Parts: sequence; structure tokens; C-alpha cells
Amino acid sequence: MSDRDVNTPEISRSSRLTALAGADRPLHALAGRLLAVAERGLPRMLLPEGGEFAFTRAARRDGTRTLERRGTSLRYAAITALGVRYLPADRQRAVLGGRTAEEFTGLLVERLPGVRGLGDAALVAWAAAETGHPKLSDALDRVAALDRPGTPQYTVEAAWVLSALAAARATGTVDVEDRLAAARDRLLDARIGDGPLFPHATGPGLTPWYRAHIGCFADQTYPLQALARAHASGGGDPEALAAADACAARICALQGDGGQWWWHYDARRGTVVEGYPVYSVHQHAMAPTALLDLAEAGGTDFGEPVRRGLRWMTDVPELAAAGSTEPMIRDELGVTWRKVYRGDPKKAVRAARGLGTRVRPGLRLRPLDTVFRPTAVDRECRPYEFGWMLFAWLGGLPGDTPEALDTPEDTAR
Repeated sequence: MSDRDVNTPEISRSSRLTALAGADRPLHALAGRLLAVAERGLPRMLLPEGGEFAFTRAARRDGTRTLERRGTSLRYAAITALGVRYLPADRQRAVLGGRTAEEFTGLLVERLPGVRGLGDAALVAWAAAETGHPKLSDALDRVAALDRPGTPQYTVEAAWVLSALAAARATGTVDVEDRLAAARDRLLDARIGDGPLFPHATGPGLTPWYRAHIGCFADQTYPLQALARAHASGGGDPEALAAADACAARICALQGDGGQWWWHYDARRGTVVEGYPVYSVHQHAMAPTALLDLAEAGGTDFGEPVRRGLRWMTDVPELAAAGSTEPMIRDELGVTWRKVYRGDPKKAVRAARGLGTRVRPGLRLRPLDTVFRPTAVDRECRPYEFGWMLFAWLGGLPGDTPEALDTPEDTAR
């Protein structure tokens, strides 16, 4: 299916897209195509009851290309609400089973008393703040109950707590200053030595000793985004902004020649441990949302790495090298395939390199690249991937008003 066959929404008034793509019409068209795929695909991931999203939509295990919904995920539903809230109300309802993002978030808030995961609660609270839900205070109270002071947390979840508090601060309806300061300090203190990157956890005990030095791509983007948003939400925080900028500069310096955002890093040395898998969500959503937030908060403009990463979606060097013509974007199915990966049994390359770099920093074990080439495609797609995509390209910093984008019908008139 060509770009011309896709009924893309009008995106010309998205300032982020305009600023990023400029006169690059193919890149602007690619972004519009991806946003259309997101709006087409998300309703197919909504479960029949209309109040939950599936964990994933994936090809059936019988070898056919028929897609099926599997599992449920509260955190993916919250991320979806965060992104969908930037659509006009009628298109929010089309995606969310007849509900607006605020109404859908209300369903998630009602489930909070039974939530045990800090990350899930933080994302629901973040969505409550962004959508202006009246029970924001209740959502934040649940986060506080799950976030015991002095207890190490996974870095991603700690970052979501800070982003939720920054969004709540921007509403001006709740006092979160003490909690925000503690969440901000926890992230800054999680770094190892003078390194700019973040490990997988904010303290010892959550990861095995031989992997304590490793942080994944999400462990970089969510903290840098949270620190940038915290800086922008209040009177300014130069230390937080500088930390976000340093992290962004390092992952951009390490970006692959084909625009790949690599997967695992040595947080001590700021080097790549293992590059694969390359995830579509990193390319079209997570890197853009973090780096665009950083630039708008007053940090460095990393627009060119964002552009290179986005182009990977249609120019995948790993697949080209293998002679594959399979596209990562499947317009007619409403999905972007999840990742390109090595196909190594039990993630052997990641494990070997993680242990190897613990013993000898920088050890690459290069023969593994020859034995396990990254030519496999993971044919699944998860709703959070599209939630962050909408958030990245149509969103903005805490307190920003969603842009009134034209619908296709408006454009036709």
C-alpha cells in the first residue's frame, strides 16, 4: 500500500512536525502515514468491553498472518490515553470505544485501589493530570502509597513518577513540590559515577549483580524526558535539564549509522553493550517524544537524530542486507511490526555481552554478530507504541493545550 492510498489525518498544524520535517515532504508524509496507522490500529486493540486495551496484537502462532489480541495491560491503556488526548474529541471517541480520553482515564482511576505496580499507578496519575481528571489527587495518593521512601525502584517507573508529578504541578490544583523534589533527586542519584546514562534500577537489589551496570534504551529516554518536563513545569531546574541534555547527547552520539536507537548500554562508561533488537517504538515514538520535550524545555535540539531514527521505519538496513522486502509499516493491518532482532535462543547475545562487559568493560564478543544476524521480524504491535507516537508528534510540555488538528473531513470541506 502506498502513502497515497492512506487516508491520513491533516497534520499541517502540528508545530512539532512542521518544525522537525520543514521542507522534507517525504519525512512529513511518513509521519502522517504513521499517525494514520495509529488511529486505524488502536481501535482494533481495544477489547470488546471498551474499557481495556490488549497487551498486544500479534500474528497467530499457527504460522498464519492473522492477527489476534492477547492479554490486557493497564499501563498500556494509560499510555494510550496520554496520546489520544491530543486528538479532537470525535477522534478520541473513535479510538476509545465512544469515550473521550478524560472519560477513559476515569475508568483507569477507578481501578487504582487494586493496582499494585508503581509504574501502572504513575502512568494513570500522569494521564489524570494531562486530561484534567477531577480525581487527580486520589491517583497521586495511590502513587504515594506504592512508592515507599528509600526503596529502590526500576528506573523507568521512577521516571514515570516524576513525569506524573510534573504534569500534576502544571495543573496548579495540587501541591506536589516535596514529592517532586524527592523523585527528581532519586533519578539524578541513580547514575553511576559521572556517567550521563542511567542503569536499570535506582539502587541495588532489583537486578542481578552481573547486570547492575546495564541500562536499556527506555532507561535513558524516560528519565531524560521526566527531568526535562520537571524543569519546564516549575521555576526551572538547571541541574535536571543539564542531566537530561547529557543523557540525550550520549545516546544520540551512539545512534547507529542507519538511524537505529540501540537497546542496551553500559551506564558506567556510556557505551553500547548490545544493539539489538531495534524496536519500532523507539524509532517513531519514544526517542522523538523525549528529545522533542527536551528541546522545548530549553535543552539541545537533537532534531537530526530524530529524523534519522524515523527514516529507519521505511529504510531498514538489517532487512535490506538480508534481501528482505518485508515492510515494518503495515497500513492495511493498522500495525507497525514491533522489532528487528537476532533470533538468538534465550537472548544469548544480550546475556553474553552483559556478563562480558561486567568483567571487562567494552568487551564486544564480535563473532556473535556473525553467528546471530539481526534479520528476524517480530510480527506484533502493542497499544503503547501508538500512544507514545501520538504523544510525541501531537503533544507538548506540561500545561500545553492540545492542538486543534483538522480531521480529514474538515480538510475536505
